[in-house]
Amino acid sequence: KASAGGGGKGLRVAFNDKECFEGFSSCRNEARNSFGDDRVFMEKFVQEPRHIEIQVLGDSHGNVIYLNERECSIQRRHQKVIEEAPSPFISDATRKAMGEQAVALAKAVKYQSAGTVEFVVGKDQDFYFLEMNTRLQVEHPVTECITGLDLVELMIRVAAGEKLPLTQADVKKEGWAIECRINAEDPFRNFLPSTGRLVRFTPPAQSMWQANTQDRFGVRVDTGVQDGGEIPMFYDSMIAKLIVHGKDRADAIAKMREALNGFVIRGVQSNIPFQAALLAHPKFVSGEFNTGFIAEHYGQGFRAEDVPHDDADFLVALAAFVRRKSRERAAGLSGQLPGYGVKVGHDYTVITLDGQQGQHRYSAVHVDEVTGQIGAAVVTVGDKRYAIQSPSRLNDVCIAGTCNDQPFTAQIERGTARNPLALVVQHNGTRIETMVVSPRMAQLHQLMPFKAPADMSKYVLSPMPGLLVQVAVQVGQKVQAGERVAVIEAMKMENVLFAAADGVVAKVLASQGESLVVDQPIVEFEQ
Repeated sequence: KASAGGGGKGLRVAFNDKECFEGFSSCRNEARNSFGDDRVFMEKFVQEPRHIEIQVLGDSHGNVIYLNERECSIQRRHQKVIEEAPSPFISDATRKAMGEQAVALAKAVKYQSAGTVEFVVGKDQDFYFLEMNTRLQVEHPVTECITGLDLVELMIRVAAGEKLPLTQADVKKEGWAIECRINAEDPFRNFLPSTGRLVRFTPPAQSMWQANTQDRFGVRVDTGVQDGGEIPMFYDSMIAKLIVHGKDRADAIAKMREALNGFVIRGVQSNIPFQAALLAHPKFVSGEFNTGFIAEHYGQGFRAEDVPHDDADFLVALAAFVRRKSRERAAGLSGQLPGYGVKVGHDYTVITLDGQQGQHRYSAVHVDEVTGQIGAAVVTVGDKRYAIQSPSRLNDVCIAGTCNDQPFTAQIERGTARNPLALVVQHNGTRIETMVVSPRMAQLHQLMPFKAPADMSKYVLSPMPGLLVQVAVQVGQKVQAGERVAVIEAMKMENVLFAAADGVVAKVLASQGESLVVDQPIVEFEQ
């Protein structure tokens, strides 16, 4: 663990000698690059802990209070992913005991300003001091939501020499708040950093704002990026914080899922699908988790099928609805040649595309317009009926409306780089690529030959944009499976590439210090 570390940088867990050697080297390099200090220390790793922290606030007059706790146990690579307040785990007695210990610590060092005392909490609610962060933390908005306090304002007032305007008895705990860290990383490629230009960045509608603690029980977005901005490889991957405040935990989870549905990010990949999967996981919903939750349930990586949708046919119906409305508009254009005008039709086939031959799904769909209602239709998929109504425009990426009188928010993208006819539908973390065509066109589509992708097994490819800091092999060298081949650095994290199989190096195609793009060949092996 890096002595100057923070934010998950310069930290590794080792279970054997090999992992200790690799981890020690990576920790030193990350610490040197991130903090200018490569000193590392070791400590015992406590298994199955909860990470719970207490927010404290002290002034220059000796007054210190605690503002309840934050649950920060949902972590990946020691970096927090979801934070909430209060914790679904600890009791009122434990909360009081932890708060009093945190206040005692702050008073002992005559602490002034806002700070956080972090604890490791065992399954029996026994807790141990971890460290104190003498600053405002990323997850401070969830505390502001449940207490109704502006922590930044209070920090400024304390720094100006004012007394705290409240006592411990005045601290409130109203509702439930959750924060999701929105990171520029690809969860389907082992969370590798995703850099590039933000072609589209449209957060969900806000009803809460910084420095305004009067409007609560809504949605808040803290960010510093915008459309057209560049996400470089030199900084941390977090590009926004999404915060919701609900009347209870179930309400907060529901609000967060809907807010994630309306968060549009294009140009770089984001962890929004992964956040949606976490929020829907039964163990998270029940509050039964610890810091090993992600490693336990997603230890083999994150896949599209890890985001089960409550009703996959709804996505099919939504694709058909959007395509039908597009056809209606096209049919209404003037100047069409007689006999060649656009026909709207009622029967369609929605082809859910898959990367493998024969894996496409063909769904017969019937669409009926609703007389007298603009933007409304009844879509039938098999024996399921979806009455959809939406005031959104055809060119909107984010579509809101109702389905069978229940509100929804989804994202529709028209055309992809490989298929301009595609409609990409995204909802509750599930993303499908579809084509909505006539039944006859679907029959012809089934006859189309499948073009297999090129065999790239003899290459070691860069899985992300980054800086090549080391090439560990030479031409003619015999390499065994699992042996280090190269090291790439991006967003302050080192990523080691290993050989997938035994082989002999034929060519080294990239050199140390080179900036790489995604899927750029680094090493070629003999066949």
